[in-house]
Amino acid sequence: MTPDTTKYEVESLRKRYELILTSMGEGVYGLDKNGNTTFVNPAAELMTGWAEADILGKVVHDFHHHSHTDGSAYPKHDCPVYKTVRDGKLRQVDYEVFWRKDGSQFPVEYIATAIQLNEEIVGAVIVFKDISERKRSESELKAALHQVEQLKEKLQAENSYLIDEIQSQHNFSKIVGDGPALQQVITQIAHVAPTDTSVLIQGESGTGKELIARSIHGASRRRERPLVKVNCGAISASLVESELFGHEKGAFTGAIQRRIGRFELAHGGTIFLDEVGELPLDIQVKLLRVLQEGEFERLGSSETQHVDVRIIAATNRNMKEMVDLGTFRNDLYYRLSVFPIEAASLRQRKEDIPLLIAHTLESLSGRLGKKFERVSDTSLKQLMKYDWPGNIRELQNVLERAAIVCAPPVLMVNTLFDTAIEPELKSDFNAVTLQEAERLHILQALASVDGIIAGKQGAAALLDLPPSTLRSKMKKLGI
Repeated sequence: MTPDTTKYEVESLRKRYELILTSMGEGVYGLDKNGNTTFVNPAAELMTGWAEADILGKVVHDFHHHSHTDGSAYPKHDCPVYKTVRDGKLRQVDYEVFWRKDGSQFPVEYIATAIQLNEEIVGAVIVFKDISERKRSESELKAALHQVEQLKEKLQAENSYLIDEIQSQHNFSKIVGDGPALQQVITQIAHVAPTDTSVLIQGESGTGKELIARSIHGASRRRERPLVKVNCGAISASLVESELFGHEKGAFTGAIQRRIGRFELAHGGTIFLDEVGELPLDIQVKLLRVLQEGEFERLGSSETQHVDVRIIAATNRNMKEMVDLGTFRNDLYYRLSVFPIEAASLRQRKEDIPLLIAHTLESLSGRLGKKFERVSDTSLKQLMKYDWPGNIRELQNVLERAAIVCAPPVLMVNTLFDTAIEPELKSDFNAVTLQEAERLHILQALASVDGIIAGKQGAAALLDLPPSTLRSKMKKLGI
């Protein structure tokens, strides 16, 4: 074989490979051992806008690979392509961008392969393709999966919440009565329910503030979404923010996974903040922001969450007095009390006691498996005469305790009612001091629940107080 023949064959082979590279849909760059451009195929020209004539014999990195995605400088010596020219190792990259001639960028996947002759590196070939569509699909899929995960978390939280609600719901959840005091409340409910106005329900413990909140939600346009209840007085100060606004994994000791808060759970619906006066001042600030802007951040996160929630708050405390003392924010108070409702005490609506008794007996009959038709006449007289400091909740408890030990069809409350109250409670109420009256009131509550303090059926719940507060009062009063 003559030298001319060998030269011809090499040239023929070169043209054949160039033809192959030219017809490829992927972009191809050829580099010499110094990293200068020796070849550019049409696909590369089309993708980058840089013609072969622009970059032939020049460092191609300076044209299409000079910066990172964020625009920061990308030195040539850090580039995987030029590392391949130096050490001969094949490199595959799919997390960088190439820059077009017009200054725009696109995500690429490329492979840098060294060209060796007689075990000496004489250059490299870079084969690349635009993966914009793939990245877009991956981003959309990631967003969809994130949304699915959020919906899953929310569904799990809603299921958990609904289970708790079902387990905790007593069977007296209906506004009962037709007296003027109750009718005024019902009229107020009818006026405010169709709006998104914030409502503040005030009244003594056991007057049915939660039932009023449920009635407002049930008559609103949000009734198809949850009514989420939060007992602000039953949550420790350190956990209130997490309970209301949620937290990220690792936000605090024990936060082993992300948790959505009650506000996210109530999105599109209503949140009922019971005992709202117990909220710490720092949480009051964040609650005010939700009321004003409809936004908050989960504990441990800087990402702003947006919610559409109606707020109904309730308290048995004197909010104006708390504002004067500086324990409750003035601006938050006025935001919450756009439409105030006063829940009447049972002594203010004694005409409703017979209806309340009938409704409670119907519920108890189903729960206890005993069919009570009515209370005895003597019992009714006693029940009507009593002032019910514990309001409807106390009446329900007295009737339930009587129903447990009595035989149907007529419920006898008088004997049980007389003996259930401690002897000192039978003293003349008007003759004692305020401190003594508070002591007697707590003793009466304790007696009505057999001395139990905490829990859903305890004296603290009856009095609408956190168990820790009740224990503190008992210690102070010598109980």
